[in-house]
Amino acid sequence: MLESGVALAAGLVLVVVGANVRLWMVSSGHRFETGSAPTVPVVIVPGAKVGPDGSPMAYLRGRLDVAIELLRAGKVREILVSGDAAGNSGDEIASMMKYLVEHGVDPALVRSDGLGLSTRETCERAQRLFGIERAIIVTQSRHVPRAVALCRAEGIDADGVGAYCECRRMTVVRNNIREWLAAPKAVAGLIWR
Repeated sequence: MLESGVALAAGLVLVVVGANVRLWMVSSGHRFETGSAPTVPVVIVPGAKVGPDGSPMAYLRGRLDVAIELLRAGKVREILVSGDAAGNSGDEIASMMKYLVEHGVDPALVRSDGLGLSTRETCERAQRLFGIERAIIVTQSRHVPRAVALCRAEGIDADGVGAYCECRRMTVVRNNIREWLAAPKAVAGLIWR
């Protein structure tokens, strides 16, 4: 019994590590820092949790700040915010739009998708509904390989830029674990499209 439990645990670890390595390889050459990012038409900002007052929490603020930096540097011409407009934590789209406008972004340069409920849906809808063929997707560094791989699988020539996060250590640890565990599902989706 113990041996089969150990074998199962080892198999699960192998699957998780293998999936993460696969995403890292697929996104190789497509991960950048803000300053070295290529010039593309649009930056995609996936949603994340908003606070009780409706303002973006640390993960989302980091993503939005990097999108603003890319826009101001002339690396992108517009921003697509994608998230849950009716989420449990609040309206991610309204929160992102308000934040961008408060930070000097012309609302005419921002498009929104309130049904980007997952990274996969964000990428799929960006391509299908908005006709995006070339983009940067901005998210935290640990999420970049998965986000880039999923967007590329949807036909977007995507590069990723890592966003910073002024987060508590526990938040970073929890989200990194979540990313590690999300990799097998993402790779399965890439294989069985």
